[in-house]
Parts: sequence; structure tokens; C-alpha cells
Amino acid sequence: MGFRDLFLFYVVTGISLRWIATAAGHGPSSLVIWFLGWLFLYIPLALSVIHLSSRYPAEGGFYVWTKIAFGEQAGFLSAWMYWVSNLPYFPAVLYFAASNVLFLHPALQRYSQNPAYFIAFSVFFLTGLTVLNILGLNLAKWAHNLGAIAMWIPALIIVVLGFIAWRHFGSATSFAPHNFLPTAHVQDMLFWSVIIFSFIGCESASLMAEEIKDARRNIPRALLLAGVTVALCYMLGTFCVLLAIPSADSSNLDGLAQAVAHTASRLHLNGITEFAAFFIVISNIGAAGAYLAAAARLPFVAGLDGYLPAAFGKLHPRFKTPSVSVLGQGFFGILFVFLGQAGSSVAGAYNILVAIAVVITMIPFMFLFASMIRLQNRNRFPDQLATNLANPTNAPSNSQFDSASESFSSFTSFTSTILGLIGFATAAFATFLSLIPAPEEPHKLLYLLKLLGSTTALIALGLLIFRLGLRRNPAPIPPTLQTL
Repeated sequence: MGFRDLFLFYVVTGISLRWIATAAGHGPSSLVIWFLGWLFLYIPLALSVIHLSSRYPAEGGFYVWTKIAFGEQAGFLSAWMYWVSNLPYFPAVLYFAASNVLFLHPALQRYSQNPAYFIAFSVFFLTGLTVLNILGLNLAKWAHNLGAIAMWIPALIIVVLGFIAWRHFGSATSFAPHNFLPTAHVQDMLFWSVIIFSFIGCESASLMAEEIKDARRNIPRALLLAGVTVALCYMLGTFCVLLAIPSADSSNLDGLAQAVAHTASRLHLNGITEFAAFFIVISNIGAAGAYLAAAARLPFVAGLDGYLPAAFGKLHPRFKTPSVSVLGQGFFGILFVFLGQAGSSVAGAYNILVAIAVVITMIPFMFLFASMIRLQNRNRFPDQLATNLANPTNAPSNSQFDSASESFSSFTSFTSTILGLIGFATAAFATFLSLIPAPEEPHKLLYLLKLLGSTTALIALGLLIFRLGLRRNPAPIPPTLQTL
């Protein structure tokens, strides 16, 4: 992937239109929370990724960084939890896409509370994305790029319609100064964890460092540009939804399409809702494909290191992709479609999938921020080692080490510690908030059992797999890493 592909990849993994609808449901104060989430998670995360990927540009990203910082078990556990965190993510983002399909024709609305429809939609597209990623990143990246481009169309539509509605009818939401103050209500605090979660994604491409052209130069450039894009899209999109509809009318699953439909109806614009809903669907399918591609590289690297069976570390003989890892990602993602739906309504299944994803995702991010602090006194990869670990065609030249990306490896120990502490505290805070059931959750005990039970089981399974891998290969760390 070159700079353009990398930037679009960061956009499609960093922006999810479903969070705009969620944020709008909490009123103008969500704009303040958006800014704080960007400041306290995205910025520390982006700078940490730039810094660490410049020092250690190897396939596996934070898996490699955590392993160097804290040892084999911590490295594997962080990679394992990140990998499994994508399992509830896939059905959650595809549920959102499926809900927007229903806006393509009024007759489809009868499926809005039909779990079978949402399950079938999610399984179908997860299967298709799995096959596409097995065929190769050169082909699969077009799904990511298309998703990123498609994301802009409904975002621009809601921005334009929001301002038109404001001009003709006035704002549907009061933007009085006191409405911008975040409240300490349980419902609003639970929303904070979702906002924090929505800013992850800038770590994803570093998992595929060997497949990025001139990674040390292009990752910082793409991340910095994407960071401004992500913040602008989230905040402006939420503001314009609030201009178009009252916050109480915005829902998690289809609030964005609702805003378009409501405004288009008032302005007597036919076809706008269907047009926007179609591109919302495409953008979320593209995001699912991008995360599937990135996360599948973790079991591949773990297979190379001997933690997982050797089959995970092998490339497909024809397509040169980690086909076993991709297949495993797709299979378990489909399994989570059924697990999340069990005993829940469609909305309840969506909420529990989001909560599970937040909790298990924040564990590897806490490892990443802790690694940012600890690795300041470690040597970076020597230039020769970086060349050996990366694809030779991606190896940086000496002149490229003088680029803007190299300046990020000159963080002082104090700056790195501050960035790490801010990011770690923010991730821990989001984890704590996600453990609290929403007030409207009818089965609070079932919610906690699903959340805590699935998290505990996944951690235990990861440790078991690690121990079994250690027995098969007592010294799995590559000799090149043991010298660092």
C-alpha cells in the first residue's frame, strides 16, 4: 500500500458513521466529548504508533512492541485480545450496515426487528470479505478504498442537509451554552466509552508494516492527515445531525439515515435517503474488510513465532496471503454473530457486541501505551534488522530517515511517559465504563454475564494457547529480537 491507500485505510478504520448517530443522541455536549476523546486517546495513540513504528517497523505492530517491552506472554496476550476484539466488531458494524439497507425501500422496514435478517446479512458479507482477503491485499484494498470514499458521500449529504434545514426551519436542537456541558448521568457516561472506542484505528496499518511502501515515511504522514480528517468528520457530522433532528430522535442503529430521511422529507427531496443509505452500507462493509485484513496478520505472525500451529504462519501458495489466519478470523466472526444475538433483541445484541468490543479492545491498547513508556531505554531496530524484517522493497533509504517521520523518534523520555500515561488512563477509563449496564437494559444480569464471561473466557483461552505453543516451541522469540 502506498500513501494514498494508507490514508484511505486510516480513514475507513478511523471513522465509523454509526458513532455520529450515537453521539447525536446525547445532544450538543457530545461535541465536547468528541474533542476530549480525540485529544486524550487519538493524539497519544497516533504519536505512540508513529514513534514505535519508526523505531520498530516490523509486521505485527504492537504485538512486536509489547513482546520486546514485556516479554513473550504479554506480547501474545495483547495480540490475542486485539484479534478477538474484532470478532464482536464485525457483526456490530455489519448490523449497522444492515439497518441502513432497510432505508433503500419502505417495504424493507418490516425486517427492522427481525434477527434472522441481521444474522443472514452479517454472515453473507463476512464470508465474502474473508474470500476477498484470501485472494490478496492488492484486490482487498479496493474494498477498503471504496469504503473510505463511500463514507464521504453520506457525510457530505448530512452536512449539506443540516445547514439547509437550519436555514429554512431553524435548528432542531438548542445549542445554548449550558447544553454543551457533559453530564454525569449513567447513560451519558456509558456513551463516553463509545467515543473513546471510536477513535481507535490508527494502530491498524502498522500490523501490516511489511506490506506498506516506505512505512517509516508514509505512516506518519498518513496518520497526521487522517487524524484531522477523523476529528472533523465526527464533530461536523454530529453537529449537522443535531441541526436536522432533535437528539431524542437519533438512535444507535439508524440515526444517520433517520436524519437524512427526516430532512429530505421536509425539503421534499426524493431519493436522497436511499442514495445516502446505500453509501453508508458500502462504507461500513469496507471498514469490516479493512479490520479483517489488519487483524488477520496477528495470528500469522504468532504462527511464525511458534505460539500458534505452523499453518497460521504459512502463506497461500498461489495468493501469498495468510489464508489460515484470514479463514479463522472470518469463522469466529460469524460465530460471534450468533453469540451476540442469543437471548437479545436486535438493539440489545448490538449494544452487547459494542460493549464486549470496547472491553477486550482496550486491553491491548493499555499494553501499547505501557510499551511506549518502557521502550524509551531500548535500542531501536538497527537499519539492517529493519530491512531484514520488512519487505526489501519497502526498506527505507538513508535520506528517508531524515524525513518528518524520523523526528518522532526523538521524543524525550518525559514526553513519551506523558503520552503513555494519558493514553493508558483513557483506555482504562473506557474499560470501566463499559462494564456498567445501560439503564434501559432489561436483562442487566445477562448483560454482565455475557460481558464478563466472554472477556474472562477469551483471556483464559489466549493464555492456554500461549502455553501450548510454548511447549511446542520452547524458544519462540526470533534470535534477531533477543538482542534488543
